[in-house]
Amino acid sequence: MFAVDIQNLVKLFGSVKALDGISFQVEEGEVYGLIGPNGAGKTTMLRILATLLLPTKGSAKVFGLDVVSQASEVRRIIAYLAEEAGAYRNLSGYEYLWIMAKIYFKSRQEAREAVDLAVEASGLGERVHDKVKTYSKGMKRRLQVARVFMAKPRLAILDEPTAGLDVIHANHIRRLVRDYTKEHNTTVIMSSHNMLEVEYICDRVALIDKGKMVAEGSPKELKTMWEASNLEEVFVKVVGVE
Repeated sequence: MFAVDIQNLVKLFGSVKALDGISFQVEEGEVYGLIGPNGAGKTTMLRILATLLLPTKGSAKVFGLDVVSQASEVRRIIAYLAEEAGAYRNLSGYEYLWIMAKIYFKSRQEAREAVDLAVEASGLGERVHDKVKTYSKGMKRRLQVARVFMAKPRLAILDEPTAGLDVIHANHIRRLVRDYTKEHNTTVIMSSHNMLEVEYICDRVALIDKGKMVAEGSPKELKTMWEASNLEEVFVKVVGVE
């Protein structure tokens, strides 16, 4: 059974075809990347997997559960990080994590252990007790990524996890994603515009353009196939950017 199984997925917004018959599978424990130009359909794909959008045609399953007919079951085993995810400004980072943990976990002990894990993963140190409104964008993003993994999801869905961050914060999040997934056998599907990030984090990558998949493989396979020295060159050659 695949962690993610997408078959002939189509999504229409009026006359606009955001997804045009995409199919792919993600293995359990794999970090799978979606890359492509703005408007390619990456976020639409992730929102369908997160049960936030309904597909027009085709099917999407998470560990065998259909995202439409079994949406409530899917939500129990996933965690989703939106590109513009926020936190409550007037709470401290710790208070925010504690509220989220009480939603995810029934027992107080499980919730406390999850918060402790998230505090450590965030790398915020004593700043975790400061109000979120005093955080930089990078600190807020670290808090949100820690919140995702705190839930111990079978599938983590990350939309541009390091978009707009400086080198220090982006590097922390990359290491967190890579190390946590390997340690806990968590499956991740993520979108990113950062090709260095994709090469570092992802086991396999799908290139999407105009709602269609135009290439798929490991970073090494794609570079070999397109005779490129890095994924940025692959991206340019495949998508045809001049």
